[in-house]
Amino acid sequence: MRSLRVRATLAATLVVAVALGIAAAVLVATLRANLRDSFDAEAARRAVLAAPLVIQGYAAKTKPAAGAPDPDVIVGKDDNGAIATTVSEGAPVTTWAQPADFAVASMTVSTETGPATVFARASLLPAQEALDTLNRALLPGIPALLVVVAGMTWFSVGRTLAPVASIRAKLAHITARDLHQRVPVPESQDEVAALAGTVNGTLDRLETAVETHKRFVADAAHELRSPIATLRARLELADPSELTREALRDIERLQALAADLLMLARLDAGEPLLTGELDVGQVAAEESLRHTTSEVRLELDVQPDVVIQGSRGHLARLVINLVDNAVRHAAGTVVVRVAREGGEAILEVLDDGPGIPPEHREAVFDRFTRLDEARARDGGGAGLGLAIARDIAVLHGGTLVAQDGGFIAKFP
Repeated sequence: MRSLRVRATLAATLVVAVALGIAAAVLVATLRANLRDSFDAEAARRAVLAAPLVIQGYAAKTKPAAGAPDPDVIVGKDDNGAIATTVSEGAPVTTWAQPADFAVASMTVSTETGPATVFARASLLPAQEALDTLNRALLPGIPALLVVVAGMTWFSVGRTLAPVASIRAKLAHITARDLHQRVPVPESQDEVAALAGTVNGTLDRLETAVETHKRFVADAAHELRSPIATLRARLELADPSELTREALRDIERLQALAADLLMLARLDAGEPLLTGELDVGQVAAEESLRHTTSEVRLELDVQPDVVIQGSRGHLARLVINLVDNAVRHAAGTVVVRVAREGGEAILEVLDDGPGIPPEHREAVFDRFTRLDEARARDGGGAGLGLAIARDIAVLHGGTLVAQDGGFIAKFP
């Protein structure tokens, strides 16, 4: 992608180059025409000055010595009084005055021997030298001027766009957890300052909307826990039947959903973590053994002393969510592996199920997302477990991604 700074520099340089090219062409053409007019006038002046001498008979048949430069004034005539075509004993006028080298003027005068034509010339060599000097100045001067224009445009546009770069960089670092931050507003009071003010106003409204949403989710999840717990207690005290058993399973799903929503609200609120040194392998082994079922075989591959700084409760929740997901989709085996590789703590939870298609490996972390083929086998998940797991990993400075056979989390 070509930057605005580059495009502005190229556009300004191109405009100046076209303008300078046209100006140079007009200048050279005008100077050439003016010089030619000047030398035409000089030739005519010389003819006028020589006419009296010709009339007096001083220059009627002069001829230069052999090898000497041709004179600037000659006289030609014919028997009929017309302008002569030969001069100085047969020398053609066209040979004496080459159009490319001289400006030639003529005038007819009356002499004692009849009509005569006075030819005068002025050398165009000074004009050509003046044009050559101008060309020698323009040829290097125009490119040098274009370089100066490009450099000044690059510098000025860069200074103008510097606040925009600051705004963009600040926006790139603002996430849902730090919407209190604002972009810098330059003191220039121009369009860029107006843009920064508009962005900050938008962030104000976005922060208000997000905070309202967080409070609503947290309040709803908190308020749902009490009536759900009361309803479960009543169902457990009721006479056992298929209907009550199904109702209890639904209640368990509602309790899990309320717990997930409350956890998401806390994560979104950015509550500070109570961190300490944690053995990832120990946490993973304990929670995996607690949440696997007899229908699934659990394999542990845990290295000792894989320690990170984190929250025991949050890390346990991450392991529980990954293991529960693996148990629901495994054909018969779930593998939990903990190791340290390249200075990072690695937690992998794998299963021998159908796996996640590559095109859906990012979508599974969206909230309330359930893949179609997983929906038929799902035991009641609401599609929040993986979203919570990734948020916990990010909160600990790590990452969580899907891969062939399961998921892998990395912590610094």
